[in-house]
Amino acid sequence: MSKPFVVGIDIGGTNTVFGIVDARGVVIASSSIKTAKHNNITDYIDELHTELTKLITENNAVDKIHGIGIGAPNANYFTGTIVDGVNLPWPTPIPLAQLVSEKFGIPVAITNDANAAAIGEMTYGAARGIRDFIMITLGTGVGSGIVINGNLVYGHDGFAGELGHVIMKRNNGRLCGCGRTGCLEAYCSATGVARTAREFLEIRNEPSLLRNIPVDEITSKDVYDAATAGDKLAKDVFDYTGDILGQALADFTTFSAPEAFILFGGLAKSGDLLMKPLRNSMEKNMLPIWKGKVKILLSELKEADAAVLGASALGWEAKTAEMTIVPPASASAVN
Repeated sequence: MSKPFVVGIDIGGTNTVFGIVDARGVVIASSSIKTAKHNNITDYIDELHTELTKLITENNAVDKIHGIGIGAPNANYFTGTIVDGVNLPWPTPIPLAQLVSEKFGIPVAITNDANAAAIGEMTYGAARGIRDFIMITLGTGVGSGIVINGNLVYGHDGFAGELGHVIMKRNNGRLCGCGRTGCLEAYCSATGVARTAREFLEIRNEPSLLRNIPVDEITSKDVYDAATAGDKLAKDVFDYTGDILGQALADFTTFSAPEAFILFGGLAKSGDLLMKPLRNSMEKNMLPIWKGKVKILLSELKEADAAVLGASALGWEAKTAEMTIVPPASASAVN
């Protein structure tokens, strides 16, 4: 392979993490810059170029980069642009793929962070060899990436797969950050778990370790810690969360018949507290033809490297900036 490396860049509202990755999914080196300190995209790309070039030079990777993959909020694979980027400090749309490609002279492809996670899992992780799966990211929000027959589903406009905003509670549902009510994200994200705990504390009179914490400061980690200590109310929060997520996965199965769901993020590490009610609920609500057939797997990407790995996997299929409007080929570009 004449160019044995790719670069992965994960752009968040606070930090941008980037790294050099080889074809086996090994992060050779990584670093970061502050996203939020830049008021305009030009200054941001200038610093990114300076720091990433330094990393490439230090690791003897000059002229050895096959492509750059970028994961970012509301990043569109088809157009190479960011539209309404959540928590980003710059006005949109931003022709990010073109700007970065022109700055580095390297092909660039971009997508949103959940899609990047799915591509990374298929290239380097738990989904290797699986051609039909759905990636669910359980973080501050709920993201998803849908893969059918080895191809990531982008839809006609590049924004397909917003399963975190499927409505689970049609009546009197919680307000979601997207502006709708009753979304999966409002219940099964880290923030959703904390909201459930606050609701349970308000409507139930039983003692709980969580009552030792100011109600507005409760986090999903607090709920997890209380549950592992045997707190019944906290355990019930996980039962409630797992039940809703299981219903959602059973419904998602009906439209793409995935071989597996792959879970990533902090909540996915809750063990049986979440997984037991989740599996029970999914099987209870599953259409009979799929009962017992759909696996629930945990991500195999290292947490510290996951964002970079997910974005870097897209770098193997990156084309020149002017080609980003071409519909994507199979995401499984590394054999």
